[in-house]
Amino acid sequence: MIRTALFAAAALLTAAPAFASDPASVALTFDTGASTGAVMVALYDEASYGGGQPIRAARIDVAAGEHSVTFEGLPAGDYGVKAFHDLNGDGRMNTNPFGMPVEPYAFSNNAVGNMGPASWDRAKFAVDGATSQTISIR
Repeated sequence: MIRTALFAAAALLTAAPAFASDPASVALTFDTGASTGAVMVALYDEASYGGGQPIRAARIDVAAGEHSVTFEGLPAGDYGVKAFHDLNGDGRMNTNPFGMPVEPYAFSNNAVGNMGPASWDRAKFAVDGATSQTISIR
């Protein structure tokens, strides 16, 4: 009887990591000030947030009434989002001659940058299972 109980306990302990590694998802909803163009969104991990390639990316067609995207099959961890509202539909963030953005942009946690993008520490959020966030683009 004790041997069976120990075997069952050992089986549960070894199975626990399988539950922890189940894929997670991030549902992002964007609150925009305009109803034209598209929101260009990129999801990053800590290693890529400062300038690497995003883990996932999407184009949300605001002109067609879309305002959200879900990234599925993610490993649990910390992520950050950078997004901008591509008002003119050219697929890139437009800037003035001094390099300042002229199209609305935002970061996860509605974080604000100081003379540049929001820092990783301000923008990061934990993803474990189904996670959602609403981001205001202004």
